[in-house]
Amino acid sequence: MLPNDPLKRVLYVDLSSKRFWVEERPELFAENIGGTGVASKLLEEECPPDIDPTDARNPIILAVGPANGLFPIASKTVAMFLSPHNKFLGESHAGGRSALALRLAGYGAVVIRGKSQSPVYLVIDPQGAKFRDARGLWGLTVSETGRFLREREGGSGLRSILRIGPAGENGCTFACVVTETYRHFGRLGLGALFGYKKLKAILITGKRALPVTDRKLFRETYDELLERLKNTPSLRKYHDIGTAVNVLPLNKLGALPTRNLQQARFEGAEKISGEYFAERLLGRRLACAHCPMACIHLAALRTPYEDEPYFYKTTFISYDYEPIYANGSMLGIDSAEGILKILDLIDNLGLDAMSTGVVLAWATEAFEKGLVTTEDTLGLKPRFGDVETYLKMLPLIAQQRNDFYAALAKGVAFASARYGGEDFALAFGGNEMPGYHTGYGAHLTFLTGARHSHLDSAGYSYDQKLKPEEISPTLLAQKLYAEETYRQILSSAVCCFFGRSVYNYETLAKVFRICGFDYDEKDLPLVGEKILKRKYFFKKKRGFALTQLKIPRRILETLSPHGKLKEEFLREALLSYQKLLEGGGEG
Repeated sequence: MLPNDPLKRVLYVDLSSKRFWVEERPELFAENIGGTGVASKLLEEECPPDIDPTDARNPIILAVGPANGLFPIASKTVAMFLSPHNKFLGESHAGGRSALALRLAGYGAVVIRGKSQSPVYLVIDPQGAKFRDARGLWGLTVSETGRFLREREGGSGLRSILRIGPAGENGCTFACVVTETYRHFGRLGLGALFGYKKLKAILITGKRALPVTDRKLFRETYDELLERLKNTPSLRKYHDIGTAVNVLPLNKLGALPTRNLQQARFEGAEKISGEYFAERLLGRRLACAHCPMACIHLAALRTPYEDEPYFYKTTFISYDYEPIYANGSMLGIDSAEGILKILDLIDNLGLDAMSTGVVLAWATEAFEKGLVTTEDTLGLKPRFGDVETYLKMLPLIAQQRNDFYAALAKGVAFASARYGGEDFALAFGGNEMPGYHTGYGAHLTFLTGARHSHLDSAGYSYDQKLKPEEISPTLLAQKLYAEETYRQILSSAVCCFFGRSVYNYETLAKVFRICGFDYDEKDLPLVGEKILKRKYFFKKKRGFALTQLKIPRRILETLSPHGKLKEEFLREALLSYQKLLEGGGEG
C-alpha cells in the first residue's frame, strides 16, 4: 500500500483507562485489504475465546477499506464484535458518512477495548480520541441524542454520529447503532455492546486528502465506474422505488413471509408495497457518501396535534424492504402509515427493525396458542394487524419490563426456549429470519452465512434463477460458498453490495492497484476464502457447528415457490458447505 495512506493507521481506544494510541500496521492491511478482512483479523487478535459478550474484553472493531473515500458506492463501514445476540460472530455494515469520516480522520480501523464506569461518548478526529461525559444523555432516545451532539460538538470537515437508544443501554441483544439518523449497524446487537461498555455515542470528524498511485488513471476509472453504475438497469429500481420494490414480486411468487410465516402471500401487499409508499408517502431521497444511487427513501408521515386542528407534525422516516416485511406482512399489518409509526419508535428506541418484527410475530402466535398470557404481556393482547398494541409492546421490550419482555429482548430463539413455540420461532443461527421464503437457497444462506444474513450469499436470487430440477444440495452449497467468498472481497474494499454487478474481481483488482495494493484478480478469491474461513473458525472455537443448527419447522410447513422444502436437502447442503469451509484448514 502507499506509504502516505492513512488506511494503515489503527486507533486503539481503552474505555477503562480513558486513553488512546495509534499503531501503524501496513502488513495488516496488505494481507487483509481492509473492512471485513481487517476487522476479522483484529477480532481474532482482540477477543478471547472463552468470554461472554458482556465481558469488558469483548472489543468493538470498526474498519474501512481502500475504496472508501475514493470510488463510487464504496460507502460502508464494517463493525465486528462477539455478538451479544447469538454468542458467535457479530458483523454489521452501515452506510451513510461514517466510512468517509473515519478515512478522512486518518484511520483504517478503530479498536475499542474495556468498559467505562459511567456513560461516555467518544469524539474521534485526526488528533485521536476524546472522552466526553454522557451521563446526561443516558436514557435519551436516538433522535434526542443526535440532536444534542450536533449542537454540542463543533469541528470542521465531514462528520458522522453513531449512537444508541434505551434498548442498547438496557442490553437488548438485538439493539442497533444508528448513524446519520437513517442508516444502521442493525443486526446481531452492536447496540447492546455499546450499552455494556457505557458507550452512548461516537462522533467522527475528518478532512484530509487521500493518495492514489496514478491520478489520471484514478479519474478515468472513477468516471467509468460511475457511468456503469448509473446505466445498470437493475440498479435503477433502487433509486426510483427503493428496496421496497421487492414486496409485490415476492408476494406474487408466494415468498413473502406473512403472519409469522403461517402464509407466504399477504392479501394486503398492495397497501404496503414500494409503489404505494412512493406514490403517497415519499418525502425525500438521500444517498450515502460517494453513491450516485440515492436508495435511501424517506416517508413523510403527518400526524395531527391533539389540541391544534388542521395542524400537523411531519416526521421523516426511512423505509426499506426488510423493515416493511418484518413490521408489515410478518405482523399482518396492511397500513403503510401504521408501519411507519412502528419503524419510527423502533428507531428511537434503538432496536433492529428486522429482529423486532420477527420477535413480535412470534409473541403474537405464542399468545394466540396460549403459551403466554395477559399476565406475561402486562395486560396486552397482541393480534396480527394490531398496530396500537405493538406500539405499546416496543418500549416494554426495550425496558425489559418483566420476565416475558426480558426474554423477548433476547430474541425468538431464547424466548421460545423459555416459553415454548420453538417450531414457529424463526431464527437461524440465533438471528431472526430475513424476508425471503423463496426456497432452499434463501434458507441455506440464513443458515450457512457467516452472520446468518440474507446478504451473505443471496441464496434467494438463486431460488428465482434456477429451476428445482437444476438444484442439488452439493451444487447449491458450492454456488453459495463462491458468492460468499466473493462478498468478503467486496466488503473488504468496502463497497455496498448493490455494486456487485459492477465491482467484479477484475474491477476490484484494478481499484486496489490504484490504491497501492498489489493484488491480481486471480489472488482475490483466495484472499476472500481465507477471510471467510477465519470467520467460520472464530465461531467454531465458540461452539458453532453448521450440521447441528436448528432448522425452524415452520419453513418446512409453509409452501415456498419450490413447493414444500425437505429437511434432508437442507442437511445435506449444510454438510457440503461445512466440507468447503473446513477443506485446507483455517487458511
